[in-house]
Amino acid sequence: MPQSKYLIVGSSHAGLSALETIRLSDPEGGITLLSEESTFPYSPTILPYVVSGKAKPERVFLRDEETFKQLGVTFKMNSRVVEVDPKKHIVRVETGQTWEYEKLLLATGGTPNRPNIEGLETVSYHTLRSLHDANRLRASIKKAREGIVLGAGLIGMHVAENLAKSGLKITVIEAREQVLPGYFDVKAADMIAKLFSQEGIQILTGEKVERVTERVGRYELYLSSGGTVSGDLLFVSTGTKPRIEYLNGSAIAVQDGILVSDQMRTSLEGVWAAGDVAQARWFFGNSKRLNPTLTNAVEQGRIAGGDMAGDPALKPYPGGMVANTYRFFDNSAFAIGLCGPLTEDDFEVNQIFLPSSFFYQKLVFKDDYLVGAFGINTDLDPGILYQLIRRRVSLGKEKSRLSANPLETARILMTQIWR
Repeated sequence: MPQSKYLIVGSSHAGLSALETIRLSDPEGGITLLSEESTFPYSPTILPYVVSGKAKPERVFLRDEETFKQLGVTFKMNSRVVEVDPKKHIVRVETGQTWEYEKLLLATGGTPNRPNIEGLETVSYHTLRSLHDANRLRASIKKAREGIVLGAGLIGMHVAENLAKSGLKITVIEAREQVLPGYFDVKAADMIAKLFSQEGIQILTGEKVERVTERVGRYELYLSSGGTVSGDLLFVSTGTKPRIEYLNGSAIAVQDGILVSDQMRTSLEGVWAAGDVAQARWFFGNSKRLNPTLTNAVEQGRIAGGDMAGDPALKPYPGGMVANTYRFFDNSAFAIGLCGPLTEDDFEVNQIFLPSSFFYQKLVFKDDYLVGAFGINTDLDPGILYQLIRRRVSLGKEKSRLSANPLETARILMTQIWR
């Protein structure tokens, strides 16, 4: 049975961040990285660009064989984990092979969530979670004329744009009352939805799909309002769920995901979790939540790797929060911190709303602290705003200046902090 001091399951951002952090503290300890993919690691965020053709599939990989060799890492493709036995310190993969470990990191990410819609389980449809998915969707575009996108989150809207640019007639169906819920308020969401409509994409919000049928490559979606939508390509993007089914019987505590401490430790000694699969502390309170973003995965992976390697300077996880950027039809948007619907009695909100210029900027304050920011086509730096929120910078008199001149004031504040 092969053995490894550090066994990392999952080769995306959390797993890669962890192994590189481990190497900084432990240059010699054996590291094994197990991936269920048949390729070298890549970022899931690149997949919409593979679909559009902007990114070539053969050029998306984050690491290669030489990199792993230099780091002294054993990388194993086609190694989907199906069982973890913490008592015996072993992991079993789908092929039947087992690995023994001293310290284990679970960074298995998520899988597409299939909504509870009658007939959906019997039809063939597209998702976008792997490079295989992206290549399959790109091939199908060439044969399709009318596409249906179920779900108006970031991935759904990305795919809708790419399909429309490929010449397909597109309908987006979202059960909630706005596009991009959880990232933008109604004003911003309506601006984005209006632009998509101007580009020829039909947006249906507040519509639930009751039933799906497929005949000879043609899909019919029956809506709760009584209408129907038809097309010859169906893409489903209604969120993801952590891949944790392999933990059945392991005694590792799970809820929505794998419950972890601020050091990314699970409920059992010798096992850590990070990334989309980890349910960790929320930045704006002590509840534990999933936070499936790239920034979060990198940070959690770094903390997990540092703790696994015994880094004495390791700082605990400060908590997760929204941090996303979004480009669409040559426009840009970002959402940082508290960005969804807010009770304005509890917060101070500064906003500039210019729909005719397709410009929106919103800063959210709680007392003297910035707690949320988002914008459409602003010149604000989301990275700096993220740090102001993350570091809980007390603004004091600078709050009014930040509202009046956010770009310059934010840069001055961060310069002072970094000194």
